[in-house]
Amino acid sequence: MVSGMPENVTVQDVFYRFYGSYLDGNSPTPKQAKTATHIMNCKTGAYGSNISVCDDCGSRRYHHNSCRDRGCPMCQELPKEKWIDAQKEDVLDAPYFHVVFTLPAELNSLIYGNQKVLYDLLYRCSADTILTLSADEKYLGAKVGFLSVLHTWGSNLGYHPHLHMVVLGGGLCEEGHWKTKGENFFLPVKVISHVFRGKYLAGLKEIRESGMLTCHGECEKYQGDDQFQSLMDNCYGKEWVTFSKKTFRDATSVIEYLGRYTHRIAISNHRILSMDEENVTYRVKDYKKDGGWKTMTVTGAEFIRRFLMHVLPKGFVRLRHYGLLCNRSKKENMIKCRNLIGCEKYLSVLRNMAADELLKHLYGIDIHECPECGSRRCRQLKARPMVHYRDGPKAA
Repeated sequence: MVSGMPENVTVQDVFYRFYGSYLDGNSPTPKQAKTATHIMNCKTGAYGSNISVCDDCGSRRYHHNSCRDRGCPMCQELPKEKWIDAQKEDVLDAPYFHVVFTLPAELNSLIYGNQKVLYDLLYRCSADTILTLSADEKYLGAKVGFLSVLHTWGSNLGYHPHLHMVVLGGGLCEEGHWKTKGENFFLPVKVISHVFRGKYLAGLKEIRESGMLTCHGECEKYQGDDQFQSLMDNCYGKEWVTFSKKTFRDATSVIEYLGRYTHRIAISNHRILSMDEENVTYRVKDYKKDGGWKTMTVTGAEFIRRFLMHVLPKGFVRLRHYGLLCNRSKKENMIKCRNLIGCEKYLSVLRNMAADELLKHLYGIDIHECPECGSRRCRQLKARPMVHYRDGPKAA
């Protein structure tokens, strides 16, 4: 660490320092540029502030508003807690399994150049795979429920699109009865992999034939029919990586696990170890050594390039529900399942809480009590936003 650099480096610090260098050699999409601006101005006053003023002693406390960007590492905690709390009402006392669908690296450039359409295809084909196989009497013979969330990164911030799915280990058969195989996952992983591979590549071929696939930049080589067919043959010949993790301990652990995966971003602040005049060093998992941690150093501009690769397209729905958890019939299905299993309904605690109640319940922060004199006569004021700039905020 060189003189003048922050000791606890954050993603925001990296963007402050190196975003200009990144722009010298890269052209971000409008959505990526917007996320970068949000991160650099988050909790600086650029989006307004709340001020707590004590009428007894006159002390003031400032809380600068966050940017609320889903790619910002400083804005995920409260949405995560509220989401976890809301999901309690849809969790059953039944086995749950974590299934991961991974696409082969050969498709990366094509997927990155066609993010929305090929991410959508990933959701659709993985869901069709689980719904089709679980309905087969050979495996379960029932309609199950699950949610899917997309991650596009590996531990080193490289591009690695894959889908995490939390699957209810039981479901409703056509006669309306509950069916389960207990603690054992009901689908063979190799069968999942083969069915998913066939569905995804068939869908990819249809998208190309419909003219919806663009081939620019790194994937320009797939414009020709022969080159595209060679890619398809290569992918058909590979074993696609799909795996399932063991069941969760109880319903509470399901909820906590969901929160970790649904609101995770490419890298959190605590993984950044240091920053100097040119480089950023951060922790990555070493999968060659049983997933232990090692350090990785890249230039600041490269760090930002990797980070912004994982900004999702505008309006993209990252968390999706299927089967018994499909939004239009979820309430009715969960009531039926709870009655058949004989389990209680978990109730939301945070749903109707005001902002001041949320802060006190989650973090023990009482905005009405003065930390200086103990008075409860604190008035809440709002300050106007400051003009935000790429290199940080300045007063309007």
